[in-house]
Order: sequence, then C-alpha cells, then structure tokens
Amino acid sequence: MLFNSFPFLLAFLPAALALHWLVERVRPGLRIPTLVVLSLVFYGYWDVWFVPLLVGSIAVNWAVAELFVRSRPALLIPLAMVANLLLLGAFKYAGFAADLLNLASGLALPRPSWALPLGISFFTFHHVMYLTDLRAGRAPRYGLADYAFYIAFFPQVLAGPLVRWSEVMHQTGERPYARPDAAERVARGVMLLVIGLGKKVFLGDPLAQYVNPVFQAAADGNAISVLEAWQATLGFTFQIYFDFSGYTDMALGIALLFGIVLPQNFDAPYRASSLQDFWRRWHMTLSRFLRDYLYVPLGGNRNGLRVQLGALVATMTLGGLWHGAGWTFVAWGLAHGLGLAAGLLWRRAGLRMPAVLGWALTGAFVILTWVLFRAPSFEAASAIYRALFGFAALGHDFKWRTIAIAAAVATIGPTAWAATHRMPPHRAVAIGFALAFVLVLFKIGDDANYEFIYFQF
Repeated sequence: MLFNSFPFLLAFLPAALALHWLVERVRPGLRIPTLVVLSLVFYGYWDVWFVPLLVGSIAVNWAVAELFVRSRPALLIPLAMVANLLLLGAFKYAGFAADLLNLASGLALPRPSWALPLGISFFTFHHVMYLTDLRAGRAPRYGLADYAFYIAFFPQVLAGPLVRWSEVMHQTGERPYARPDAAERVARGVMLLVIGLGKKVFLGDPLAQYVNPVFQAAADGNAISVLEAWQATLGFTFQIYFDFSGYTDMALGIALLFGIVLPQNFDAPYRASSLQDFWRRWHMTLSRFLRDYLYVPLGGNRNGLRVQLGALVATMTLGGLWHGAGWTFVAWGLAHGLGLAAGLLWRRAGLRMPAVLGWALTGAFVILTWVLFRAPSFEAASAIYRALFGFAALGHDFKWRTIAIAAAVATIGPTAWAATHRMPPHRAVAIGFALAFVLVLFKIGDDANYEFIYFQF
C-alpha cells in the first residue's frame, strides 16, 4: 500500500483518520492502541507473514527493557542489541556474507535468498536507539502500547525518518484535536502530503524513466554514450532526492493528521557548500543516528585526530553498508568517509574556500558518488564512469528539461516544511492544494506507480 496509491489515499487513510478521530473523541485512552492496530494493518498489507516478525520484535525488546528497569543485569541490553543486529543481518546480509566467505575460502556455500521484510533496518535502529539510551539512563520506561507505537507507527515504519524516542513519545498522551492549533496542524499535514505526492509523481517518477534504462544497459554490458551517462547520473541525483524527500514530506504530513509531529529529514541538501554541510541536510535523522550511536562510540572527536579520522571513515563505510548488502554501497560510504576526512583536514589546516567553489565541488562529489549508490555492480559503475569522462561515443537526445526543472526546484525552491509554514491560512491556498491533489490523483491513475527507493533498505 504505497502512499502514492489509490488504496492508501482513498481507502486506508480516510478510514484510519475517521477511526482515530472517533476514538480520540470518545475514548482518548485508546488512541495509541488504535494507532498501533492501524499500523499493523498497514504493515500487514505488504506481507502479512512479516507481521509476527514485527510484533515479536516489539514484544521481545519491550520485555528486555522491562527486565532491565527491574533488575539491571549488565549484559542484558548489549546482548539484546546484538540479537537485533543478528536478525537484521540474517535477512539483509546473509547472501553478502556467503559471497564473502566463498571468496575468502574458495567454498561454494549456497546464497540465501530470503525476502527482506520492509522496514527492518528502520525498526531495528529504533530498538537500538531506545535500548542504548535506556541503558545510559537517558530514556524512561514505557508501557507496551506506547513502545509498540514508537516502533510501528505506520507513516515512518517502512522508510523513516529515524525518530528518537525523545522526539515523539511525549506526544502520546495528548488530545491532538482538542489543541487550539488543531485545524492549523491538519491543514499543514494535508499540504505536506500533497507536496510530497507532487514531488514523487511529477518529479521523481518521471526521472526514473531517464535513469533506469541507462543503468540497466550498463549492467547488461551494453555501450553507454556520454550524454546517456550524464542523463542517468544527473537524473538519479534528483530522482533519489524527490523520491525520498517526497516520502518524508508525506510521512510528516500524515503523522500531523494523526496529531504527531515527526522530525524533518531534509533541508535543501543540494545547496550544501561542503560535504559536512551536505550530511547535515541529507537524511538528517540517519546522520544524527550515525553520529550519536556509531561515530561517538568509535571515538568521535575527543581522542585525537587519528581516531577522529578513523571514526569518520568507519562510520560512513558502515553507513554505506547499511544502505545495501553490496560492495558498491560499501565503496559509496567509504568515498563519503574519505571526503569528510579530507574536509576535516582542510579545516584543521585553517584553509578556506569560497562558498561558490565549495558548493560546486560538493555537488560534483555527491553527483559522481551517486553512481556507486545506483549501479548494481562495479562493472556497471565503471561503464557509467567511463562514459561520464568522455571515453565513449557522444550520443544524442539528452533529456534535459525534466532534469533542469528538478535541479531548479531542489536548489532554489524552499523545502516543503518551510513552504507550508510560510503560507497564510487563506481560501485561495486551500483551493490550490485541492486542485493539486486532484491533479496528483489523475497522474497516479495514468502512470505506473514506482515503489519508493528507500523501501529496499
């Protein structure tokens, strides 16, 4: 049940909102359990056989938290986090591990082909955040219903944002429709939903038509022209942004309709003037997770320059591996780790760079490394890179219009969050968004719906 689908927009969402409103009015104490049930129904629509996995994961981790609060056994939470990561590894990295063992030992171990449960990376990291903070004394105890809500809340269970318990759990006891700003929140939620849908179906999905065939041709060993390579690389640069930021806008908007404020996840990343600035703007909740739960435990910036550089490179390399069980993802993360390390050395040396030059170099680095992220193999990535740097026929028919529009919106236009907060409460605005929603529905009906890119992670 994609956010950009008729079953979600015209059936599940209206029914869920109506039920939530009724419960909030009549039995407010059942509001959170109702959201948990709705979230499990949403998750089960994808594959009902994975619902027990999600429910079991919630129950076991909540039981671990309860036991820790009562008796505080020293090894309980570390063992629970290892178990969470092993479960994630079994589903996501078993094939990658088998390939690695076969390569190292010359064995011929079979490659497991288990289906990857949607959202397992995200809800596993939510468990890790809460249990880590509980062990450190930063997080309080929560009841089972509240904890299940934190893990399974349907707007963000499949692809984020990665929400810390402290960012959302204080909202569980509220009466959202009794707030004085309830109408304003609902209006902003609708606007975010429509903007996110528009970004996905009018910008992200059309770009996929210029990207997918070229990368597939490279994977098949076919010749790639210079113009095709640049079309696919630039197209993917903006496709992934509008696809993922559009999903995030929809998630934030839908959550607002249910009275929950989720953290922002994008802040115009293609305006960044350094790689460090880029990661403060791109997938912001993942960046904070990697910083606080990986980079700092690995030494951070408090143990000398060598440790800091090593922690940066290791964090980003593991962040690349988190995105996918493949060497191209590892290389992408390693490249960003080395880029961040180079930026750190530049700043430590007291050197400066004009903002325009920093923006151009950062953009070029990000665009070129997206090839590793998108290509299914090093061979395909190599074919794209050779064409990008002119070692191929020039080609013809560069699809520049959609890419140019996407680039302008991504770099010049305001973020969806900023736009919705600047718009005045006016009838013309409401009519405009209503018409935009109708246009989105027509577009969804006319074209094939593309799954969100981050669902595969």
